[in-house]
Amino acid sequence: MSEPRACPECLRRSRLLAHLAPYIEKVSSGAPGSRSPELLRLRNEDLVEAVAPKIGAQMLAQVAEFPEQRLQADLLAAHCWGCCRHDPAYPVGLRDAADAPWALIGRGDPALLGRLTPSEAVTVVGARRATPYGREVARELGRGLAAAGLVVVSGLAFGIDACAHRGALERGITVAVLGCGPDIAYPASHRGLWRQVGERGLILSELPPGTGVWRWTFPARNRIMAALAGMTVIVEAAQRSGSLITADLAADLGRDLGAVPGPVNARASTGTNDLLAGGACLVRDVQDVLDAMLGPGARTVGQAGPALAPELLPVLAAIEEGEETCDAVADRLDLSGAEAAAALATLEALGYVTCSLVGSYARTLLQPPPGRGGS
Repeated sequence: MSEPRACPECLRRSRLLAHLAPYIEKVSSGAPGSRSPELLRLRNEDLVEAVAPKIGAQMLAQVAEFPEQRLQADLLAAHCWGCCRHDPAYPVGLRDAADAPWALIGRGDPALLGRLTPSEAVTVVGARRATPYGREVARELGRGLAAAGLVVVSGLAFGIDACAHRGALERGITVAVLGCGPDIAYPASHRGLWRQVGERGLILSELPPGTGVWRWTFPARNRIMAALAGMTVIVEAAQRSGSLITADLAADLGRDLGAVPGPVNARASTGTNDLLAGGACLVRDVQDVLDAMLGPGARTVGQAGPALAPELLPVLAAIEEGEETCDAVADRLDLSGAEAAAALATLEALGYVTCSLVGSYARTLLQPPPGRGGS
């Protein structure tokens, strides 16, 4: 694949959005017609009239005069590249979206743009304040989807997004869509993850290098994530979660929508349980996603882990049945603290459980192989 290239007109549109960012911030809201994805459907002239009418003509003239050489030089200086709607490399999923960005500014291997098709990409998003259950499910989904050959798309945010990226990086390709310039690690504490995604996958934005985040840029980037993938999976979401915006956008595009069930009394699962009640695909594991996207049985992925010694099976069962600490497992199975700790450490090393910083254990999706050493 040849190096993608964005035309001057589309790169100037990206610049215009950066200049208009504070003005879009003032007028963008949740009301129909003023949501940022709707505003971004407008032509340049209509957009400046809607958000900054007093200085619109001046801003359009300023952006129009921006030299093409400078546009390209700024991308190179930030180790980025551009791809616009006029380029054959522009992702297929964005071509049928009315509010698709004129240009994508990328960082990473541009050849991976060819993998961003609705049949090969899955968006996984969810709550920033995720529970240990949600984090583990997101990481397992990311890992399993990548192992099955799919591209995992998410937003690099705290919680579910970061876990989905990390899981995907263990086995394959992931793409991060940002609400700031692609050269900016946001949130800053995810700089290491941002670097890994850029080195082994792709970082995309419709904003030029150096552009910071605004409230409106998050729902704006959500529309890109929803369009890139054939299915959007919401792992955890409270009733008013921003992740539900992505779900709505995916549904509007006719994409598949999936949700991971959660406890009925958990605030973090209210939104996902509501989606399931409304007809979203039930997502319990990677196979549910593959069946929904590609057809039942079209592609399978194994979830069996390594064989377990017989003495580990009761310990694993205790965690499955709700025991969360080493002491609780020891009491339930009449083990010494050292015996329980050794067994849990082995199960963690084999991938069957995870342990939080406070010493709370949770079950992963990995299953013991059938027969001896399994269930």
